[in-house]
Amino acid sequence: MKKIAVIGAGVTGVTTAYALLNRGYDVTVFDQNRYAAMDTSFANGGQLSASNAEVWNQWSTVIKGLKYMTQRSAPLLVNPKPSWHKYSWMAEFVANIPHYRKNTVETVRLAIAAREHLHATAAKEGFAFDIEERGILHVYKTKSDYDHAMKVNALLAEGGLERRPVAPEEIRTIEPAVHGNFYGGFFTPSDATGDIHLYSRGLSEACRKKGVTFHYSSDVTKIAARDGGHVIHWKDNKGAKFDEPFDALVVCAGVSSRKFGKMLGDRVNIYPVKGYSITVKLDDDASRDAAPWVSLLDDKAKVVTSRLGRDRLRIAGTAEFNGYNWDIRDDRVRPLVRWVEDYFPDVVTEHAVPWAGLRPMMPNMLPKVGPGKRAGVFYNTGHGHLGWTLSAATAEIIGDRIRDDIPA
Repeated sequence: MKKIAVIGAGVTGVTTAYALLNRGYDVTVFDQNRYAAMDTSFANGGQLSASNAEVWNQWSTVIKGLKYMTQRSAPLLVNPKPSWHKYSWMAEFVANIPHYRKNTVETVRLAIAAREHLHATAAKEGFAFDIEERGILHVYKTKSDYDHAMKVNALLAEGGLERRPVAPEEIRTIEPAVHGNFYGGFFTPSDATGDIHLYSRGLSEACRKKGVTFHYSSDVTKIAARDGGHVIHWKDNKGAKFDEPFDALVVCAGVSSRKFGKMLGDRVNIYPVKGYSITVKLDDDASRDAAPWVSLLDDKAKVVTSRLGRDRLRIAGTAEFNGYNWDIRDDRVRPLVRWVEDYFPDVVTEHAVPWAGLRPMMPNMLPKVGPGKRAGVFYNTGHGHLGWTLSAATAEIIGDRIRDDIPA
């Protein structure tokens, strides 16, 4: 039986391990954290959103980035401090603007393909993750924003997604709890929400029970080629050093994938784009009644919501280009709290737990899924803001590629 190493135990790494396990491989997963899904897969927006598949490669995004540079609470914030990595990434981002349409349609198709695998896996392995299959509602306050969304709708339809326009009065029919004056919206009944951390932990436990080895609290320090395969060197949190040979490896390490790519001779131009979330604890009946069950996406503010069971409401958003910085800034969290208070004024936000994570983004906004330069090296990383939405599909793609190249 061939041995495959997976570097990273976020949602992408765990789904990759599961796909390889099902193809008959002996799988070992390495992660620097004590448990699975403790970085970007810990507290994201929770949406499984094919309807949010539009890539960001547009001149309007560039203009907004320049406009918002002096606004610390802006939805899109770019630290102007010089950085070769940041500015080279942005140059490639701009170079991909001509591919906006093609990449958006491809992302939609990936997201739709991922749904079947994700739901089937949870059902088969028998774990819960606070899934709510009530659809996702995009809301718009101005005609210009709504008109742009109508153009995006044509691309979503080309990719196979049904997202229908709704009038202001229907917005309140779909989600009676929401307050505000809207020009219109779009509703995608086939989208869903859930707790990505619960999903990843449930799937990692299912993998463990079926024979996958997990090395947590482990720092991979070196990857060396040997005898047609690779030896992974790592150390644990007590400083003890280990090494083990593998027939192949898959890098699923989020924003650290760039570092591992350098070790392996590959350029993986992932940039860490920080996102924030708050999890509002719905401790009283009034808050529970006033909080939405249908997931919302406010395109203007770049804010999404997910109801995680009876007692939690997740609000997430913003994009911050500020390097490898995990700091939780109050001036970035406060707009999320204010957004809840504006749209759901009867929800008590006293107990709102903040979080920040770094989304691993490629300049073309598509994940890197495929082989590296060296034989036996593969990548499944760079999923950006759609990691959970796309992971079940990309795991199957990389699983099939490894099966073809290195039969179990």
